[in-house]
Amino acid sequence: MHQTLRGYGLYAVLILLLSTPFFYFLIQKLHLDDVDEGLVLRADEFKMHILPGLNASEIDQWNRFNRDMKILKEPVIKGDSLSFQFYYDSLITELEPYRVLLSPVKIGNLPYTLSVKNDLIESEDLIMSLALLYSGLLVVLLAGLFYITKYYSNRLWLPFYNTLDSIEQYEIDKTHKPDLPDPAIEEFSRLNQSVQNLIDRSKVTYENQQEFIENAAHELQTPLAVLHAKLDSFLQLPDLTASQLAALSPLYDLLARLNRLNKNLLLLSKIDHQSYHTAERFDLALVVEKTIDFFEDQATEKNIRFEHVKLESHWVVYNMALVEILVSNLLLNALTHNREYGVIHIELKGSTLIISNTGATSTVLAADKLFQRFAKTGNASKGNGLGLAIVKKITDLYGWKIGYSFEDGLHCFKVRF
Repeated sequence: MHQTLRGYGLYAVLILLLSTPFFYFLIQKLHLDDVDEGLVLRADEFKMHILPGLNASEIDQWNRFNRDMKILKEPVIKGDSLSFQFYYDSLITELEPYRVLLSPVKIGNLPYTLSVKNDLIESEDLIMSLALLYSGLLVVLLAGLFYITKYYSNRLWLPFYNTLDSIEQYEIDKTHKPDLPDPAIEEFSRLNQSVQNLIDRSKVTYENQQEFIENAAHELQTPLAVLHAKLDSFLQLPDLTASQLAALSPLYDLLARLNRLNKNLLLLSKIDHQSYHTAERFDLALVVEKTIDFFEDQATEKNIRFEHVKLESHWVVYNMALVEILVSNLLLNALTHNREYGVIHIELKGSTLIISNTGATSTVLAADKLFQRFAKTGNASKGNGLGLAIVKKITDLYGWKIGYSFEDGLHCFKVRF
């Protein structure tokens, strides 16, 4: 609407500016024609009604009592003539423009000249009047265009804004679809139909993708478990050599990584399908404390210490399993991307959980990539995997806020519940 009004306004200003000289000269010409007609009429009335009874001895008396009509001895002319002249006005003490008609007459068989004059509108006054008139006209015109355009735009574009609001509130991972109206305007009706078809196709594609991930994760569980059991049995054989054990050890680690990846993919699929509906009341501090105890051995193996652990009791009502996963993934990230003899600080104050750790790098990480799946940040040789992506998914599910910062040489992750 504002773009339309800007166009209307510029067009109106341009038309008024271009038409101003035209109207100025038109009004001036009409005024001049009217004055000339009046002068000729006054001269004709004088010749018809006054001139026949006028004597030469009465000329001075006539001139004394008539301000705008004089009988002159000079100049002697042969025909009527119209001209512009300026006369000093003693009342306002300035020169004023006049239109003067000179017409030949005879009084007592002697030639005289009849001078009839009429004051004109000054150019400055005419220009000022036109400027005020056009300014008022422009204000009224723009105000009218604004309110008329706003009124009709609000009525005509209401279906579009309703569609826009429905699309902005729509989330593909939710069960409900936007309720798009069927407006009477053909273009908006076609738009809504196209948007509805696009949403239906996107929804089907999304559900198929989620179903494929869930089915693939379920199907992979059995062969991974069998492979894990076979590898455990193979490693327990008494006649394995040291070189064979060294060759099998990376396979064991790779199998464990595949198993974690499969579980994480299945977890993401369940979160997207909102499978964690149950909620219970629990103390968040106890969940954090239990998770710290779970990772204590891993931290000891990497010579990483838990320092400045300050946990205040904070009761919440959420799905405990998801909260445990969130805290576990944050602690696992702090351990995985830490350095030897590093430290981890944990603080739970009110509804805010802060987990800070030293890192393999002492530079700020790319916050826009931290919570993406398998994204690499900084100069790290390995990506983030799915841990932080799962954390972000859980926070989005409950509407929590999570942020990253680099403070005092520590990578800080802050969650506001």
